[in-house]
Amino acid sequence: MSDLHFDHESSLLGHDTRVRLQAAIEHINQHHDDCQYCIISGDLVNQGSLTTYAALSELLNTLKIPLLPMVGNHDNRQHVRSQFALPDNCMNNFVQYSVPIENGLIVCLDTLKSGADSGELCRERSEWLEHVLKSAGNTPVFLFMHHPPMALGLPMQDSDNLEQGDQFLDLLAHHNNVKHLFIGHVHRRITGTIRGIPFATMSSVLFQAPAPRPHWSWDSFKPASEAPNIGAISIRNADVNLQYLQFCPYETGIETDQG
Repeated sequence: MSDLHFDHESSLLGHDTRVRLQAAIEHINQHHDDCQYCIISGDLVNQGSLTTYAALSELLNTLKIPLLPMVGNHDNRQHVRSQFALPDNCMNNFVQYSVPIENGLIVCLDTLKSGADSGELCRERSEWLEHVLKSAGNTPVFLFMHHPPMALGLPMQDSDNLEQGDQFLDLLAHHNNVKHLFIGHVHRRITGTIRGIPFATMSSVLFQAPAPRPHWSWDSFKPASEAPNIGAISIRNADVNLQYLQFCPYETGIETDQG
């Protein structure tokens, strides 16, 4: 899952955040409770109050599978650390960690830049990542991150990508064990390759950004009339299969005056 933008007290742009997330959880519990983890790739909440995180944690505790939370530009690291269980190897000052799986290693990055919509991977986080990639050796690594490190052909979103994304990609290029990037933030599904590494972005559980054409701006922004999706990922011998799954109709959680 990605980009919940959860708010326990109000809707956002005509979308009820609790109803949408509850529908996603129910779908996972009914159809995908055999999955090893549920990864949420950032923007857990829309406004980072402790009360909101506590309400979100209570709702996510109804998942039947273990949770791996990540942070995005809307999140508060301290609140995430106080409300969610994180792997023992999580960095002390960031929500950044790795989790071994049967067919490789999952690495969840913290690209939050406090006070900004764009992301960063500071020296400390970059050095941690380089150490993990070196230590992994020939083990396949699957990276999850909130901010894209490259332009995606989305004029409005591309201005808020990972800062110094080229340096990040240069780091990955020195390690041939990185097999796939999974990305949030843009609220649209896009797949491709960058520096020979496959990548996939994830839809938002709450609302989708419109396609780049016809042109729109943040002043004229209106969520697309598209149903939300989650992603079901299977990994076998470093081969990745990602299925985008619609977990509810578009109308679910939409205020009546929004259609």
